[in-house]
Amino acid sequence: MLDSVMDVLQGFGVSSTNYLQSHYQDAKGLFLWVSWAADLRNTFFIFFPLWFHLRASVGIKLIWVAVIGDWLNLVFKWILFGERPYWWVHETPYYASSVRPHIEQYPMTCETGPGSPSGHAMGAAGVYYTLVTSILVFTASKKKHGSRKSNNTSRYLRVVLWTLFWAVQVCVCLSRVFIAAHFPHQVVAGVITGMLVAEAFNRTQWIYNASMKKYFYTTLFLTSFAVGFYLLLKAVGVDLLWTLEKAQKWCINSEWVHLDSTPFASLLRNMGTLFGLGLGLHSPLYTETKKSSSKVVKAACIVCTLVLLHLFDSFKPPTHTIALFYLLSFCKSATVPLVTVSIIPYCVGGAMGLHSKKAV
Repeated sequence: MLDSVMDVLQGFGVSSTNYLQSHYQDAKGLFLWVSWAADLRNTFFIFFPLWFHLRASVGIKLIWVAVIGDWLNLVFKWILFGERPYWWVHETPYYASSVRPHIEQYPMTCETGPGSPSGHAMGAAGVYYTLVTSILVFTASKKKHGSRKSNNTSRYLRVVLWTLFWAVQVCVCLSRVFIAAHFPHQVVAGVITGMLVAEAFNRTQWIYNASMKKYFYTTLFLTSFAVGFYLLLKAVGVDLLWTLEKAQKWCINSEWVHLDSTPFASLLRNMGTLFGLGLGLHSPLYTETKKSSSKVVKAACIVCTLVLLHLFDSFKPPTHTIALFYLLSFCKSATVPLVTVSIIPYCVGGAMGLHSKKAV
């Protein structure tokens, strides 16, 4: 019964992909760009540096929402065993008595992990929900008088922000369905779970003053749980990396199957980011930079961080040795928040302080 329901859902999903690709092929560039923009890498390399220097608490919450959300996404995918359209359409007996639909593949199609729930949809929902609710909290706290004008402004802002939020979610969902990376029910599940994770962290306060020990033990626990879960199921004959073979078999271009889209690459990338945030927040350099809150210094930090991280992102760990790739991915991810939180602000503050002394 469950298999029949899933076949119907997934058949509808393939039909949706086929319809979008047939009728909106001119929007291919937009859909591919949306999928790129919704990747969590842009949260770590763009949103986090920007918001951390503007409002440190928002930057910290963004990292926790993104990391914990993606970790939960990995666990859910391993439990739910979700198919992906680009390989399911070739293997299912659902089309035994009808013509098998043809769906196109793109460079971002060939994800190597299970498909449910959608990581892109879950990440985008969590990150943008965090941003919208944070902005609304700030504007509400700054409102000094309950005048009709200020209430109307607050209401308009709320409508605009939530309209933008849902517009982004719809675009991300359509994009993932268009490129045949996900079925519609998987992106809907991703949006819902992403919002739930973000709302949970809206009610969590300890992350803003967590000790280095908490960062270390949280990183260790999350990594150990995921690896232990994988090894336990493998010991009883369940291979949680069953999707790798399907991706390699059905992707029309082997170069589109990337090692950095594998479940363990995602896990170590996220754990490195969380650990690096802890290192940055508890660095003596960060203690020094907190003394300066100059808008000029913050603006300079934002510009320098975004430029440096853009250059740093061009470094791709070598893939010829898997263990080395995972290790370097962890180190690279840990460097991003460490540089953002402590090293760049310390260097910028020191340079501007030295310039001020020379000017005097």
